[in-house]
Amino acid sequence: MLIPTADRPSALAPTLTALLAQREAELRIVVADQSPVPVVQQAPEVATAVAALRRNGVRVELVHRPERRGIAEQRDWLLAQAQAPAVLFLDDDVLLEPGAVGRMLDALRTLGCGLVGMPVLGMSAVDDERPEDWAPLELWDEQGVHPERVRKGDPAWERWRLHNAATPLHLERMVEVPERGWVAYKVAWIGGCVLYDTGVLRAAGGYAFWRDLPGNLRGEDVVAQLRVLEARGGAGLLPSGAYHLELPTTLADRRVDAYAALLEGQALDGAAGV
Repeated sequence: MLIPTADRPSALAPTLTALLAQREAELRIVVADQSPVPVVQQAPEVATAVAALRRNGVRVELVHRPERRGIAEQRDWLLAQAQAPAVLFLDDDVLLEPGAVGRMLDALRTLGCGLVGMPVLGMSAVDDERPEDWAPLELWDEQGVHPERVRKGDPAWERWRLHNAATPLHLERMVEVPERGWVAYKVAWIGGCVLYDTGVLRAAGGYAFWRDLPGNLRGEDVVAQLRVLEARGGAGLLPSGAYHLELPTTLADRRVDAYAALLEGQALDGAAGV
């Protein structure tokens, strides 16, 4: 499990604490910390969560990487640390309910695709129903997941609407969940909680493209996931067991659109130095 973080101990502490409930898999957690001062030194709540995980036999590695070259570089470094055939990228502000990792692993193995993910739920918007965002929902059938090429302008691109606010909670009412505990649906991309086939992600280039872009970029996960979808396919899972803590981002400057620069060949706009 790979977790990038910077300056958000109030997010990281509950994120790590929730991982105590993931009993279905043997976890190795690598946290890449880009806070000026190591987060475990400034936040006893993080240190306690790490100690509790280790006491329960979970391997936790915290690496202080104060030099910032952008979130894509941070993810690229994390991917290089992966040793398992499947790797979960988890944002530092996502709370997983018990059994979530086990369901994702089961889905990845069953579907044989490049990625599966749980859409993060914005619980403050639980009463904000948006029927106009439900239309793109399309389940994968029993024939299994297949590769897809998804780009802006395609009907498939509109699947991004499925992940607005708490929309995945509302979508759960529309599906019949079998005994295995999950239903797979078609996605454009998923933010915050994505389990990859490690070999497929690396073969698709991972996040190595950070070298070609300035550090103030956004959409790094969009680029990586679209390439994985094209190579092996992917799916979102319902019901989701991932909850967004809804804290402010620490990435204030993300003016460069990685999708536009890499997949559309547009000139960089708002680029700053690495």
